[in-house]
Amino acid sequence: MRFSTYNRRTFLSHAGLGIAALAFGRSGLVSSVQANGNLLPTESMRGGSNNYSPGAPLVDNLGRGFRVHGTVRRAGAGEPLANVRIQIWAATARGGEREPSNHGSVLTTADGSFELEMSQVVPNFGQPHAHLAYDDADFKTVFLRPVMSSPKDTSVQAHFVLVEA
Repeated sequence: MRFSTYNRRTFLSHAGLGIAALAFGRSGLVSSVQANGNLLPTESMRGGSNNYSPGAPLVDNLGRGFRVHGTVRRAGAGEPLANVRIQIWAATARGGEREPSNHGSVLTTADGSFELEMSQVVPNFGQPHAHLAYDDADFKTVFLRPVMSSPKDTSVQAHFVLVEA
């Protein structure tokens, strides 16, 4: 018979996984909290800025087979923000997160949405995840790192609520 040993590290690990599950839900969705009818700003996620590459070029795609999508809104009333640059990168079938062909930026549309097709995301450090960033002068910088529930997922979404810098 095998007995589990619970120590501080095990407790913190399980607590972190529980918090991540609540934050992401089953869909890998990263969303913002609403208070008093107002959208609160999205907080940067730990590890979100790993392998960030300032000024990644605008691209039409980074391969085929995987979809990254989401929205960008202003904190408070939540109006959509158009023409906002979002950078996306991930470890994919093409290579790791540092691979230049796995980095690109897109602009949001009039309704604040964005979408980018890329090569299939593969697990990095045991977790299939993508990185997304807003890093321009108008709003506070936000880095997101949504984790997918399975390496077989073919999409991930993330939602930004930005507050003026």
